[in-house]
Amino acid sequence: MAGHTENEIVIAAPLDLVWDMTNDVENWPRLFSEYASAEILEREGDRVRFRLTMHPDEEGRVWSWVSERVADRASLTVRAHRVETGPFQFMDIHWAYQQTPEGVLMRWVQDFAMKPDAPVDDAWMTDNINRNSRTQLALIRDRIEQAADERPAEAALTD
Repeated sequence: MAGHTENEIVIAAPLDLVWDMTNDVENWPRLFSEYASAEILEREGDRVRFRLTMHPDEEGRVWSWVSERVADRASLTVRAHRVETGPFQFMDIHWAYQQTPEGVLMRWVQDFAMKPDAPVDDAWMTDNINRNSRTQLALIRDRIEQAADERPAEAALTD
């Protein structure tokens, strides 16, 4: 059995802003609350390989891994996977963006499997990812909507 999650949120902001902010991996520590740092290791066209490091957990452990993502602006999708899988056998993430009358619908689909010797199983990780995704998506929405609200004020200052 493998894990599968699907989470989405509507962001009331211009599509270009949502795309740019969510694909600016270097600035993910300012967009997500869980990442302490994001280090770009390699970039080639729309493909980026990077190391994410989380803030210490309750026991003081710091988790870090390398992922790779390929953004396709034309199809408004991003495909990502963990290169250093850690406790996962694999972890694949698909991001999709869709313009709606209410704003941009951003959807995350994650497919994964835990290694047999991982400290948790697929069901536990599915619940954990779903819970955390809802938290992070709401935070991302709020930060992007705030940035969108600040844009007209900044434009007025330069006129």
